[in-house]
This record gives sequence, structure tokens and C-alpha cells, in this order.
Amino acid sequence: MIDLRFNTDLAENILTGFIKTEITRAGFSHAVIGLSGGVDSSLSCFLTAKALGAENVLAVRMPYRTSSQDSLEHAQKVIDILGIQSITLPITEMVEPLFARFPDMGDVRRGNAMARARMIILYDQSAAFHGLVVGTGNKTEILLGYTTLYGDSACAINPIGDLYKTQVRQLARAIGVPEVIIDKPPSADLWAGQTDEDELGFTYAEVDQLLFLLVDKRYSPRECIDAGFSKDFVERVIERIRRYHYKRVLPPIAKLSNRTVGYDFLYLRDWGT
Repeated sequence: MIDLRFNTDLAENILTGFIKTEITRAGFSHAVIGLSGGVDSSLSCFLTAKALGAENVLAVRMPYRTSSQDSLEHAQKVIDILGIQSITLPITEMVEPLFARFPDMGDVRRGNAMARARMIILYDQSAAFHGLVVGTGNKTEILLGYTTLYGDSACAINPIGDLYKTQVRQLARAIGVPEVIIDKPPSADLWAGQTDEDELGFTYAEVDQLLFLLVDKRYSPRECIDAGFSKDFVERVIERIRRYHYKRVLPPIAKLSNRTVGYDFLYLRDWGT
């Protein structure tokens, strides 16, 4: 059993400092967060409220008609505990015309459309609230590509992207996120009965330990197998990491000039800023 426990007090200080520094560096003082009622977005809300003050945080609930009532209620618990501002904007009327136009759409296409509709709302609210969108994706999801490009993966900053799901739960518990949110099965709530672990085919507890060895400890696949993980499991996880690398980077730009954005031109330091 690999021990993923960490110093939650230190992490809380680092992450709240990160939020405040990055948002103020960009010239803002407010933040907008899509609050689903899950542990990831709840933790991001707790950290952001502590970093900026509750009055400077807007939580946005964006249910679809089949969304779980528990999700709305759990999001409301976070809003009430923190005293942050909130707004509820259903996405049903945004996405239903698209679904009607393509009745053969499967769950994945529908789920991606819903995730991107939610990001349209978040960025609109960020303009109205004069704040940056704070991300809610954890390290496990990012590595496995379990995100929607320009959907839940879109944000200005992400305070929890270097925490595995197991560690998100640990920090959430330490910072005061309600136990009912921490302990429920993780779900993107994209369709009735959907859970992350059913879709992935393994639990976060299992994959976090493997990812920790592969990524943080730089174990080879052979060393992971020798550590007790099955060959099939190791190969499946590595294939996901490879396959979805494109989701973790900005779109590559074809290089034609001497200074290409993202390659040779990275900062404004040449101009004294």
C-alpha cells in the first residue's frame, strides 16, 4: 500500500497563496467557480474563499434536467457554509436543441456538449463578475484524460491540479468540506447513474497509487508490476496517459518564424515587464 498522505496545513497555505497571487497578478480580485456539489469543486471553493474572501467568490450551479437533486443540495451546503455569492443557471434549454438536431447522440457526445455549455456560462459570468474562472480538475483526471477539452478542463488557474483524487479527499476533510460530499461516489453527473469509476473501469484509490509510482516516483512499468500491480492494469493506465497527452498541452503551433509563440517567445521579459 503506497501512502499518499501529505501535510494538509502546508498544502492549504501554498494553494491559497497561489490563488491570491495568480488572480491579483492578472489584475483581478474576484473568482468564479462551477460548483457541482462534488468534492473537487467544493475544495476549490473552500480554498478560493479563504484566499480572496467569501464576498469575492461567485459559485455557479448549472444543472441539467436529469441532474441529481443531491448535487444541487450539496452545492448549496458549500454556499451556505462559506457565505459565498451564488447563482443557478440551468443548461437544459441551451443543449436540448442540439440534442434534438442529432437524436443519435450517445452519452459521451451529450456529456461533452453539457460540459462545454457550462463553460460558456462560467466565462460569461466571469465577465459579469469581473473575476477569473478557477478550475476544479484533479491530477488523476488530468493524467488520465478524464476531462472535456474546453469544458471542465477550461479555467484561468487550477489550485487542485497537482492533487490526486485521494489527496483531494484528504485536504477536503481537513479544510471542512462536509463528509457527505467527500464520501459519495465521484460523478460528473452528466446522465442518471453515471459514476467516474464505472466509466474508468477502476477505482481512484487503485489508480492513484499506480500514478504516484509512475509519475512522482518515476517507476518503470516493470517496476510497477514488481510492486504488485497487474500487467494489464499498468498497460491500460499508461496507454491512457499517452493517448490523452494532447489534452494536457496547448494546441501546437506550426513553426515558421524565428520566434514562435509557445516555443521561442514565452514571456514579456524582453520589454522590461
